[in-house]
Amino acid sequence: MASHAGSSLFSGLGRLVVLVDDPDAALAFYQGVLGFRVLHDQTADGYRYLHVGVPGQETVGLWLMTATSDRERELIGRQRGGQPLLVLYTEDLDAVREHLCRHGVRVWNEREDADSRSLHLADLYGNVIIVAQLPESAM
Repeated sequence: MASHAGSSLFSGLGRLVVLVDDPDAALAFYQGVLGFRVLHDQTADGYRYLHVGVPGQETVGLWLMTATSDRERELIGRQRGGQPLLVLYTEDLDAVREHLCRHGVRVWNEREDADSRSLHLADLYGNVIIVAQLPESAM
């Protein structure tokens, strides 16, 4: 095996898989409520490849993957074992909270630590997402 001392084996992070039962409903939430944009949406061999992400970061995103087996359907909303699915960063946590509340999204565990302010929300399947505002010096 070749040595990669001082260099990374990987050039970037691609997609995190999120199991869903209805990709259109998932898209409506992630795009319509959270402001994600469609990075890739193609159907091939009867399977939809729907990738969404945060504007300005087109190489990183979520693959909203339709669960195709009973086992996968059981994992929808729980594939992280109750731990957060992801962390999103914002420059204005107050505006995010207000936006989420206007859209009827449940928000909880609002906190302020020495290095950030944050809140938790749940997507339409119950996946936990943390939104954090870092100090301006860290952005």
